[in-house]
Amino acid sequence: MIDEADIRIGNYVSYFDYNMEESVFVVEGILNGYIYNSGLPRSKIACEKANPVMLDLYQLIKFDFIRGAPEEGEDENIYSLKYNRLHSLHIRYENGCFQPVTEAPGGFVPYGRPLVHVHQLQNLFHALSRDELTL
Repeated sequence: MIDEADIRIGNYVSYFDYNMEESVFVVEGILNGYIYNSGLPRSKIACEKANPVMLDLYQLIKFDFIRGAPEEGEDENIYSLKYNRLHSLHIRYENGCFQPVTEAPGGFVPYGRPLVHVHQLQNLFHALSRDELTL
């Protein structure tokens, strides 16, 4: 189940179809407890039947995050995505945990709570850049 207030248009969420296979889709609309997408059966699904998509390293890389290069003095556990000419979004991946970090004079420091779901990463990126993070 996903809370209607946690998602926005453009987020990736999933549902289990009649064969109990997970299908991921993009939110095209949200209204009165329903999530809309033109590819869904009946073009909508109740929020309580939709699920957040778990974030994993494969998805982070598909979103064009680049792993730090140790040979260039970078931390190999930090994945970065440049979103304008001056700023990047950095995520530290350690022990199965995705922690947003920011550059500071002493190195990278964590901020916020760890990310667990794809829509959380998408919403953080949107809040920082005003751009959509899509595959």
